Amino acid sequence: MPEYLAPGVYVEETTFRSKSIEGVPTSTTGFAGVTRYGPVQYVAGARPGPRSTEPRLITSFTEFERVYGSLEAIAVDRGDGQPASESYLAHAARAFFLNGGRRLYVSRVFAPRDPGGGGALDFGLASLPVAFGSGDSATWRARWPGAYGNALLTVRPVRKRNCAVQHPDFGTQATGLTRGAVVEIVEPPVPPATLPRDQDDLVPATLAVVGLDETTVDAAGRPRQVFLGTGGPVPTTPTSIVKEVVLRATVQPSPERVDVYDDLATHPAQRRWIGRILQADDPEDENAVLFADTEAPDDPDDDATLTRAAELVAALVTPITGVRLTGGHDGVMPTPGDLLGDAADPDVATVKATGLTALGEVDDIAIVALPDAGTYADLTSCEVAAGFLIAHAEELRYRIAVVDAPRASSMTEVRDFRGKFDSTRAALYHPWIEVLDPLQRPAQGAPQRRVLLPPSGFVTGIYARTDVSRGVFKAPANEVVQGLTRFEANINKARNDVLNPEGINALRFFEGRGNRVWGARTMTSDPEWVYVNVRRLFIYLEHSIDIAMQYAVFEPNNPQLWDSIRRTVEDFLYVQWLSGALLGTTPDEAFFVRCDRTTMTQNDLDSGRLICLVGVAPTKPAEFVIFRIGQFTADARA
Repeated sequence: MPEYLAPGVYVEETTFRSKSIEGVPTSTTGFAGVTRYGPVQYVAGARPGPRSTEPRLITSFTEFERVYGSLEAIAVDRGDGQPASESYLAHAARAFFLNGGRRLYVSRVFAPRDPGGGGALDFGLASLPVAFGSGDSATWRARWPGAYGNALLTVRPVRKRNCAVQHPDFGTQATGLTRGAVVEIVEPPVPPATLPRDQDDLVPATLAVVGLDETTVDAAGRPRQVFLGTGGPVPTTPTSIVKEVVLRATVQPSPERVDVYDDLATHPAQRRWIGRILQADDPEDENAVLFADTEAPDDPDDDATLTRAAELVAALVTPITGVRLTGGHDGVMPTPGDLLGDAADPDVATVKATGLTALGEVDDIAIVALPDAGTYADLTSCEVAAGFLIAHAEELRYRIAVVDAPRASSMTEVRDFRGKFDSTRAALYHPWIEVLDPLQRPAQGAPQRRVLLPPSGFVTGIYARTDVSRGVFKAPANEVVQGLTRFEANINKARNDVLNPEGINALRFFEGRGNRVWGARTMTSDPEWVYVNVRRLFIYLEHSIDIAMQYAVFEPNNPQLWDSIRRTVEDFLYVQWLSGALLGTTPDEAFFVRCDRTTMTQNDLDSGRLICLVGVAPTKPAEFVIFRIGQFTADARA
């Protein structure tokens, strides 16, 4: 109760209504697996990985391509002698958005090479060293491992306007330039000679860096500018042409992507210093492919730190055809343990969680999948990876796992695979899905290449589409699968009669109705949780109540709190009943909420426990629609 210590009028705000429960999102999905590029935790030598290694939220496939690379095959060493492998996670992301997905978290997994087998790991980071000055060096480096980092780099000089002005006291000065700016100082040419054009190669002898002589100031208190070259101060005349020189870097990691970075300076005193704009951890473009690794001392009392900027400008310029970074590769195929990943180090802030474990740190995720889990050559690895995925969903509670059967599984093989698991928080879909290769244009007289993909990307997109259009209580089945040519195997009714009772959801083609998901069962032996939509509805209800009821912790455990909780939960469930999520013609038939002395003993109260009982009657899918038809005569009575 507030204190009233002095006479007066006290106006206070209060509330006469119960708190509301906001439903949590149910369509946010998480993938972990191999991509061509993008954020991933790694440690190269003594250098820790960049800070921004957490799973990235993606809202379109275009954004996915910019962050994690495109659909091109990945040259990951799978141990089978094949030169490259399909980018299954990228194809899954494309299928996810094509089938109605909205929000996708991606956790990239990268397994380095161990060439000598002695633990000297090769992380596949592309680089390009640049030597300049007397023993100085800078290095262009890929921000992330992968052959995608072997980008074509073109760096060209850009000469800006003539900024020379005549100061009454100091002579030639450069207006608008600050300490550390690199300039080119030339005299007007005698015809037929011409001034250097914008992107002509630089002549080091004409370059200087703007310095400030703090001991000499004009009437306005501005210090005199001095132009310093590698050999000392650069003299100027009243006719000197002084142009600022900056760099334009063009990075082309693939034929479809070209990134251009303008106005790059080479001294840290400049606003667009290259080491700040293109840095490893937090560049201006968070999806930058490369960063400039260069030491940049800035000692105002040491002219050498200024002239170094002019040397670096000249050294960074490449031929107009560009140069390519080297050393980047895609590593080896991650093991199931790599897909699972490791937890973050609580004592080292730069060591983040990896793989599937990193997705566990994102509370919004409600659906998880491992598109690479079914691509292993041996069945045991597929089973282990699927087991890790299911265990992840069980441990996190508020999410469901979409499991892929191994590629080219027969009826017997997929049933054996299903028999290894029993979980209410996982669903298995079969068979794999064939699509036309999106990277190949059809050629006259030649069939377009086909690609076989795991169904998880398509199915998770359908989960999200159903949630948005109908609600989480609607079974994600009898829904059209978009973006395919056919299913790997034809599942007819006789085969579906075998698969469905065992909790294997079939993907089927129906003449005149297209390709559809024809199953909505979980991988469980518990008849109470046999349907995907029932499990997901309870996940939604439990998670929503969990988050909304946090306010009650440490509140006085008395009837006022019990009534408040009861009303809040009843209001929330009433809305669910109105939307069709709960069964019953009245709210009393659809749910009940009890929170009083009948649900708590004195021992519970003494132990600080508040117990609320909630019962709901979920709607279950009409899996078997039965019409009983018999003969009826004119004088018969119904």
